[in-house]
Amino acid sequence: MNTVQPGSFLTLHYRLAGPDGADVVSTFADKPATLAIGAGQLAPAIEARLIGLEEGAEATFVLAPGEAFGERNAEMLQRVGRGLLAEHGDPEAEYHLGDVVEFPTPDGTGRFAGVVRECGDDWLLFDFNHPLAGQAVTFQVRLIGVM
Repeated sequence: MNTVQPGSFLTLHYRLAGPDGADVVSTFADKPATLAIGAGQLAPAIEARLIGLEEGAEATFVLAPGEAFGERNAEMLQRVGRGLLAEHGDPEAEYHLGDVVEFPTPDGTGRFAGVVRECGDDWLLFDFNHPLAGQAVTFQVRLIGVM
């Protein structure tokens, strides 16, 4: 029986639930996912729990607050002037609490997202922490294939 090792390719069903037990993502009602251990598709703490599991295994792991997606970082809260947003985005855009806004990376090759946490007259406070940072999560897995 094949066992999950660093670099293994997996076919699996998985479910990630937040601290309230609600699904963040689940493949159980759809087709299974295919991914590679070490490719950054799953958080390293989740990948570490999969190492050593055998093909066909089913398991559920509870990861402590901050273990899967890091601790919340106050430095990831940033005020952005509305003028800057208008200059680099849609000048007519309206922003509301809870909106998720995408920004280009400084080198222009990628994107990252921030959530609007506060609105001022000429600024918005964005939270660039992962939404599950600092929270406990549950990861459930059914390993279908290991290569």
